[in-house]
Amino acid sequence: MEKRTDGFLINKGEQEKDFIFGTRAVMEAIHAQKDIDKILLDKDVNNELTKELLALAKAERIPVVRVPDAKLNRITRKNHQGVIAHMSAIQYASLDNVIETCFSSGIAPLILVLDRITDVRNFGAIARTAECAGVHAIVIPEKGAAQINSDAVKTSAGALNHLPICRVKNLYYTVKDLQKMGLQVVAVSEKAEKMMYEADFSIPTALIMGSEEDGISSELMGLSNDFIKIPMKGNIESLNVSVSAGVVIYEAIRQRGSGQ
Repeated sequence: MEKRTDGFLINKGEQEKDFIFGTRAVMEAIHAQKDIDKILLDKDVNNELTKELLALAKAERIPVVRVPDAKLNRITRKNHQGVIAHMSAIQYASLDNVIETCFSSGIAPLILVLDRITDVRNFGAIARTAECAGVHAIVIPEKGAAQINSDAVKTSAGALNHLPICRVKNLYYTVKDLQKMGLQVVAVSEKAEKMMYEADFSIPTALIMGSEEDGISSELMGLSNDFIKIPMKGNIESLNVSVSAGVVIYEAIRQRGSGQ
């Protein structure tokens, strides 16, 4: 256990996941604008202070997950009062600002949208490739995404400290907004007919990658302007999602040449 200079109690677990616990401590962290990845709340706790915490979290768009008390006890045996907040290892960026900066600089945005990718190491590996290749931002949902903790930062080789990560409430509406801002939306799926070499990545583009288990949601597939796949010659039908992301990203960079 470590007490920081700002007074918050931080617990460093076995996997280096920093968190704070206790209802008022978490509320104070929110008021202090600390970067919180998500809040775990005992599903059986429902009092006035909890309602105040939920209202605060909603106002600051911090995901809250109701869990059994046993799960909280596995994280810490201290008096957590039914509330544990995982601290984010990064500061999130504004997607609107990223897009505006690209256009004002005469650059065609290249945005990576990650749908239902929850594995921390896959996320970190994707971020590492994206940062090296010059992707302008990664977009993730508030819920159903990998936790951005010290493991993710380590796997990304520090790339998460340099690459804008935009956390949004709803991927569906965010993708629609990207289209309104002039970006084509390209879904990467093994079910597509079109090879990735046939797509035009020289224009403003948002690439959607789905999880290896579930792929891209039908809602996002329905919004997409184009559908591409990576050519496969072997007996195995698919690549690891971080590898797939790297292959498609670098095809986009190849098409754009050295100028962008």
